[in-house]
Amino acid sequence: MSAHPKFSIITVVYNNVRDIEYTLKSVVNQSYDNIEYIVIDGQSTDGTLDVIQKYSNQISVVLSEKDKGIYDAMNKGLALATGDYVLFLNSGDEIYDLNSIENLAKLSDNADILYGETILVDEHRNIVGERRHKVPAHFDWKSFRYGMNICHQAIYIKREIAEPYDLNYKLCADIDWVIRCAKKSKKSVNAQQYVARYLVGGMSKQKHKESLKERFAIFKHYYGAIPNLFNHGIIALKAIWHRLNYGKPQD
Repeated sequence: MSAHPKFSIITVVYNNVRDIEYTLKSVVNQSYDNIEYIVIDGQSTDGTLDVIQKYSNQISVVLSEKDKGIYDAMNKGLALATGDYVLFLNSGDEIYDLNSIENLAKLSDNADILYGETILVDEHRNIVGERRHKVPAHFDWKSFRYGMNICHQAIYIKREIAEPYDLNYKLCADIDWVIRCAKKSKKSVNAQQYVARYLVGGMSKQKHKESLKERFAIFKHYYGAIPNLFNHGIIALKAIWHRLNYGKPQD
């Protein structure tokens, strides 16, 4: 791979005029110059498209049409991507700062996966804390067995190992997707820095119980029924410890 890799950043959005501009600015103002930005809109009707059009000369592709949900929209973006790496940055989330992609490019060194830490923000862009799960020092497909310790917005995956999302999953297809990609990965690189700002209160948070059931099924599929029960016991203990020490988690 080139020492100057191309990053395909994909944003999916539907009727989110409040937050979309934060996401757009965090991408189009990056200091790195080899970025392909793809925006997939679900035919918004609230003014979101007007905001996107303000940045149209800095966006590689804008596709606005009906879809079958967030992961269907993500698959459309992935099919259009031509970069060495892909990142899914949902509306409301941001790349951490304007030098983040440049920093990641310097660290890439033929990595199949690049990842880093995430900071949590509220709708006013105030920092509300860090994620409960810390990223692993070394990441592989088994690293999620105690929880999704890398935020989806903080993991860059080489496009050639990225498969489409499984649309059978409605809330946690991103977990399944990362695990499948990681099973193909030969080398992952921990950036050891913040790479994303995550807006708290997304769909999986709004539908928390359904999300937990789906995540449990995914982990059972990959890690086995009995190990998964044991692992979820550890997840539960960690969650209780975190709540006692830090209060209710934001992520």
